[in-house]
Amino acid sequence: MAHKIFIAGAGGIGSAAGLILSQFDKADYHVVLGDIFEKALVRASAFIKEGCTNGKEAETFLMSREGDDTALAELLQSCDVILDCLPGAQAPRMAQLAKDTHCHYANLTEYVAETNQIMEIAEGADTAFVLQTGLAPGFINVLAVKLFENFTQAFQVEKVDSISMKVGALSQHAPSPHFYAFTWSPIGVATEYLKDAIVVRNEETVAVPALSGVETHIIDGETYEDNYTSGGAADLPSAFAGKVTDLDYKTLRYPGHYAWVQEQLAQMNEGDDQINELERTMLDQIPMVEDDVVIVYASVMGKDAHGNLRKIEKSYKVLPSKVGNQTLRAIQSTTAAPLCEMAHLMLHKNLKGLILQSQVETDAFLNGDFVLPIYGGF
Repeated sequence: MAHKIFIAGAGGIGSAAGLILSQFDKADYHVVLGDIFEKALVRASAFIKEGCTNGKEAETFLMSREGDDTALAELLQSCDVILDCLPGAQAPRMAQLAKDTHCHYANLTEYVAETNQIMEIAEGADTAFVLQTGLAPGFINVLAVKLFENFTQAFQVEKVDSISMKVGALSQHAPSPHFYAFTWSPIGVATEYLKDAIVVRNEETVAVPALSGVETHIIDGETYEDNYTSGGAADLPSAFAGKVTDLDYKTLRYPGHYAWVQEQLAQMNEGDDQINELERTMLDQIPMVEDDVVIVYASVMGKDAHGNLRKIEKSYKVLPSKVGNQTLRAIQSTTAAPLCEMAHLMLHKNLKGLILQSQVETDAFLNGDFVLPIYGGF
């Protein structure tokens, strides 16, 4: 049976998701790309056409810049799923369209206020609404839940001391003084650097300032620095209430980067425009690159039933990968694959209602047909 999937946003992640779904040979997925920029649609559809080895092409739809969704709603009547790759501010709008047109819905955004709005929209829906299902939030959260499941089962306990989640979308080379290069949205980086992070400390869910906890961490023999950033913890702080003493999400960077960011922030005035000012400063000095790498790390630590301190860990290092005739950057594949996996699960497991990252079926997701080839499974 063919399923029509509407991808809102024809940028790097939307294009990657479109290619991955079109190239998939275990189900018949017909992709419709939507964007307000015609050039983006032309570029993305060509990317998919050239990338597919099975002759598939993506349909395109030019979305209204004025926000008139009449024609879009008519198109969505024939679709089964909306994969939302638009900026986070648009997420409630797309979620409402999904509910009105009886489409499944999944998004990537780490924006907290918009996520809360969608949780309200999803009430009473007859389709599934999966929120924050990219890389971070997304894959990293499901991985942490899986480690918690394994820890509590193996060591016969119900509570742990700590759950740690870390992700870095990095360039393969990083010169001084900033020790960084952009591999994804500059405004997304600036936003996560300035909005508060939600963590669990001493069993209490609290907000801490972003970039307020830099530490050195060694993963697979490589040295990184991590720091608090917003959004990556998804719903895990509330989902693990009473089950964990400390829980946090941190973003990995090469040593020296966070010190450089703090130097830039020290020269800026605090205020509503600080995010845009930081973005402009970084864009002026930091290049965009294609050769990237994604580092993923999660751990669970606590006492076993006999009082012995135990820890289990899992890490991934993902480089650019080939899908069909195209090479996807690591940030593209690691973000798009979880999104596609959830579309697949929503359709074939007949999921319904609101699904947060703590509620995703861990084994089906981590070893699924889309996630497995990119990450290598659990």
